[in-house]
Amino acid sequence: MASPTETQNPSLPLQDRVAIVTGASRGIGRAIALHLASLGARLVINYSSNSAQADLVVAEINAASSSGSTTSPRAVAVRADVSDPDQVKSLFDSAEQFFSAQPHILVNSAGVLDPKYPSIFNTSIEDFDRTFSVNARGAFLCLKEGANRLKRGGGGRIILLSTSQVAALKPGFGAYTASKAAVETMIKIVAKELKGTGITANCVAPGPIATEMFFSGKSEEQVKKAVEECPLGRLGEVQDVAPVVGFLATDASEWVNGQVIRANGGYV
Repeated sequence: MASPTETQNPSLPLQDRVAIVTGASRGIGRAIALHLASLGARLVINYSSNSAQADLVVAEINAASSSGSTTSPRAVAVRADVSDPDQVKSLFDSAEQFFSAQPHILVNSAGVLDPKYPSIFNTSIEDFDRTFSVNARGAFLCLKEGANRLKRGGGGRIILLSTSQVAALKPGFGAYTASKAAVETMIKIVAKELKGTGITANCVAPGPIATEMFFSGKSEEQVKKAVEECPLGRLGEVQDVAPVVGFLATDASEWVNGQVIRANGGYV
């Protein structure tokens, strides 16, 4: 087992560990950030455009911590475009400077999906490039920085968000699915390349989750079809994904490495 670098409270398995969560101002990223905070982590809430939403997440985490014995801020919002290497580096710099500690945990949840759901042969080059810029290049840059910057020797965790579309291979998701397939491939390789560091690397690949991104551009019939395709007869909720990421962030998950966990209710 890993040797924790801190004395841990069993009810707070991530006590005082610094976690960077990209795309954390809304949707799945927001739920993950709040869940990691409930496990004791200190959070860097990354966002790309909506500072007001990010500030609300920070305020919620800090309000919860101030009601206990801790008075110092446990969350900070940092703007960064994950497709820009300088901004990703600055994101990690900000985490180290604000908390005076190396991050233990990176969760890359930032992503985009074309709400037009075009066939591959109708996908514009511009939309293809944007999808790969954020989803694949962004994951690569965060993965690269995390592998070099996360604390080594125990407790280091890299968790990238993928999608169960990589297994489902549904029409209309060509560029999106391909970009996430690249993410899954990188995570499996980097887990081997990080041998000896104590850092594990895994993917969580949700199925249909009731978020703004999922509903965007879909008709009522398309939403209904997604529900019917799930053996549990419902859409996933962000609360179905966050605890899976939470487990992977703790020491209890050390033996899970280089894996893709499809949290999708049996969708595929």
